[in-house]
This record gives sequence, structure tokens and C-alpha cells, in this order.
Amino acid sequence: MKEKKEIRKIEVQLLLEAIYLKYGYDFRMYTKTHMKRRIEHALAKFRLASLSEMIHRVLHDEDFFGALFLDLTVNVTEMFRDPFFYQTLRDTVIPELRKIPFIKVWHAGCATGEEVYSFAIVLKEEGLYDRVQIYATDLNEVVLQKAKKGIFPINIIREYTANYQKSGGKFSFADYYTAKYDSVILDKSLKERVLFSDHNLVTDGVFGEMNIVICRNVLIYFSKPLQRRVVRLFSNSLAHGGFLCLGTKESIRFTGHDEDYEVVANREKIYRKR
Repeated sequence: MKEKKEIRKIEVQLLLEAIYLKYGYDFRMYTKTHMKRRIEHALAKFRLASLSEMIHRVLHDEDFFGALFLDLTVNVTEMFRDPFFYQTLRDTVIPELRKIPFIKVWHAGCATGEEVYSFAIVLKEEGLYDRVQIYATDLNEVVLQKAKKGIFPINIIREYTANYQKSGGKFSFADYYTAKYDSVILDKSLKERVLFSDHNLVTDGVFGEMNIVICRNVLIYFSKPLQRRVVRLFSNSLAHGGFLCLGTKESIRFTGHDEDYEVVANREKIYRKR
């Protein structure tokens, strides 16, 4: 039994190494539990008999890797997720952003864009949207393309509407989309100040002099050393007095950067660079 576990561990390492060497995507410092769960799910989904077969397919079938890549990356998101976070943004961060002539926002790990558009709506309602540039990034080109389109299933709009109302929304959520058949299309004005682009938090560099960095529910999938590296990347990307916003289960504690920030909102995990 112990030998089987050791062999499995080696096979996982070989798979992640193959992905890195062939395609340049580095999953080697993601948490072992997370990667094991995603790989087991992929084995069942693609009906593969073994990890050895998966490694062979990764090395020799780029279309297969494209499908596998979607399974290995986490793209779970929703509009106004954790409404209390957005309410706190309105109450504590927005008043500080009003003092800045031109606001630069980096939304890292944006997935299909729901939270990017959520923040765009907040900025619109607070009268700041015309003087902002939002950089929305993700390592997954497929989900970035979905984000750029801003088209979402109509069956989740009731949930998004409830989130919007709880987040301190000032108008009707229906003002921001057009319903068409079984989908809703977000108002094109919400894209005017957003630049979607490819960026890998594991391997790529800084975005300079940002006033706010939002990266929610991404670090939880990273190992501790990778978390420290990514928080350092965010620190180097933020202007003095800039804000860092993480997911509710994430923290800068034990990253070596605790002293670089003051806590703005503990439950919401909003920090300000000293």
C-alpha cells in the first residue's frame, strides 16, 4: 500500500513536470491536496486507466491538454460574491480612491470575469469609473475569452441580483444587462475601462503602481512558498497606500509581508500597504 502511494506521488510529479516542460504552465507549487483532487477528477472524466496514460496524452496530444488544462485550473466565481466584501469596499476603500486622480486596478486570477464586472459596477455607482483602468488577468485563455464577452446564463441572474442588493447596490441590477434567450449580456459600458490579458501568477512579473489589487480565492490553491512569492508580487505591484483584497479564507499572515500592511477589514481580508 505504501509503495503504491509512493508510485502515485511520483506519477503526479512527473505529470506536473511534463506540463511545465511542454507548455510552460507551472502547477508544481499548487497544494498537493488540490492537485490530487483535480487529477483524480480528470482521470474519471476522460476515462483514463492510469496517470501514465494521462502523461502520454499530455506530451503527444495538445488538444487533450487544452481540455485537461480547464480541469486543472479553478474558475469558480460569481457576481458580487460575498456581498459584505463589496459593501465594505464601498464604505472603506472607495472614499480613499476618491482622492486619487487616476485609479489603477489589477484584478488577478479573474476567471470568467464576474467579479471584475462587479467591481466595475461599484465604481460606476460611486462616480469613479471614468477615471479608472482595470487590468483583469488570468492564466487561462479560454476563460479570458468568456470574460471578454460578458455573457452569462440567465438562470443565475436571480442569485446575482440578490448578491447585488446585499452588497449595497444603488439601482436595479437589471440596468446592467440585456436578457436574450437563455443568456444575459452585460452592458458594454462595463467593459470600456477593462483590459483583459494573459498573466500567470506563478511565473510572470509585476504590474506597476496599482492602487488596488484584487485576488480573491486563488491563494488557497497555492503552497505556502508560492503564497509568499505571489504576495511579494502583489506588494511590488502596489503603490504606497494601495489596497490588497484577498478571499475570506486567505491571509497575508505567515507570508513574510505582514509588516508591509495594515488591516483595513479583517473579515473581508482587505489590507493597505504601509
